[in-house]
Order: sequence, then C-alpha cells, then structure tokens
Amino acid sequence: MTATIDGTQATQLRVPILSARGLVKTFGRVIGLDGVDLDLYGGEVLAVIGDNGAGKSTLIKCLTGALIPDAGQLTLEQEPIAFRGPQDARAAGIETVYQTLAVAPALDIASNLYLGREERRRGPLGSIFRMLDHRGMRERAAEAVSELGIQTIQNIQQTVETLSGGQRQAVAVARAAAFGSKVVVLDEPTAALGVKESNQVLEMIKGLRERGLPVILISHNMPHVWEVADRIHIQRLGRCAGVITPQSHTMSDGVAIMTGAVNLPTAEPTT
Repeated sequence: MTATIDGTQATQLRVPILSARGLVKTFGRVIGLDGVDLDLYGGEVLAVIGDNGAGKSTLIKCLTGALIPDAGQLTLEQEPIAFRGPQDARAAGIETVYQTLAVAPALDIASNLYLGREERRRGPLGSIFRMLDHRGMRERAAEAVSELGIQTIQNIQQTVETLSGGQRQAVAVARAAAFGSKVVVLDEPTAALGVKESNQVLEMIKGLRERGLPVILISHNMPHVWEVADRIHIQRLGRCAGVITPQSHTMSDGVAIMTGAVNLPTAEPTT
C-alpha cells in the first residue's frame, strides 16, 4: 500500500470513503487534470488548495459529476462509480455547496433546503392530489439547522433574500449536511464573508466532522485551511504536488509547495 506524504500509520490503515485514481481531464490542448489521485476518509476535513489554474475546480467537478473525467477511476465506499451528472452524485450521497450557493432568494429557508427534493403529504392528498408536506418539511428543516448549531437563523420561514451572506451560506451548508449522507464538498465557503460570518462557517465545518461526515474544503484562505483541515491536498499544474497536514507543515510550507518553490519527495511503498 502506498503511504501518503505525511506518512501517518493511521492514514495508511484506514479505508477511504471516496477515492480517485489517475484522473485525467483535458479541454482541447489544455490539461486540467494529469493523473490525479485523492483519498477522503470518514470524519475528516480534506482541504484542496492550489494556485489559479492548478486544477482544483476541475478535480472537484470530476468528483461531483459536473464533469466526466477522460480517464481514471472513482470509488465510493470501495465500489467503482461513474457519474453522468451532478444528480448521480447527489443520489449517491455526495452534496456540493458551490461558491455561488445556488439558493433561491425568493423562497423561504425550508423551501430552499428541500428544493428539488420536495416531500408530499401522506395518503391520497400526496399520491393523488400531489400536495406537498410543507409543515413536515419546515419541522425537518428546523432540525437540520439546529443540529448544525446555527444560532443566527431563528425563523425557518424567513425568505433567503432577507438573510445576510453568512446566513445564506449556513442555509446552503445545512442543505448539504441534511442530504449529504456520505460526503460534503464546500467550494470557497468563506470567500465573500466577513470575519464573524467566516468563523460561523468554520464552526459548521467542524460540526460536520464531529457528526462523522467527511468534508472536502476548497479554499484560498490559508489560515482557515490550517484551522480546520486534517489533511491538505495540494494541486499544482494539474497534478497533486503532495498531501500534508497542518501538524507536519506550516502555511509557508504549503504555499511554497503550491507555487513550486519546494517539491515534496515521492512517497515510497510501505513494506
């Protein structure tokens, strides 16, 4: 078995929830991914960092069905998977919160959490008259928000357009946590937020980890990455430049690897 760069025995012995091997994606003559490997383990936050054009977004889109890799293999819980689109990934238990959030401002919080997954009322009212279970969805949405420890949202029937940036991010994360049964992917969740709201999002990420949900965090904010990540996957020029931990490397080390100023040695197979 191949060791990761950080060389921890615990990582070597664990079985990943989500794995990618040899992912390749090209756009004409432009190489987005050039044989990328990635492992995500249960109950961890795996950060993905890299300069612009390093392949971060392409990697995440291949993992979540937004793009189909040209070559390589994905496995989820050790079973080979091939997503034809984001809906396939969502059906498999992988939820993604993109930087644009993809929330409907005119709808209330509960409706946003169940957008595309609306539940019908039981019995003939639901099966024949196709009536939605608005009360049940509100109650379960409130539970989802409460489980994440989100204190800034008091009224689950409040429209999203009246919320602050941090509260909207909280709604998107709560939706991912409610339906992401296996993996939650967060794309730059604090990019447009202030200090207070960013800290709230970081606490939510820690809460997801405490619940045992593995999280992939894409971020340019190095202090945030070093605060919440268990391991850090570094992308450079379409390849994985290495996997480090906040304990084994400093932020300066990470930036140096990311920019190519420092190269990590290739991990040797364990005996």
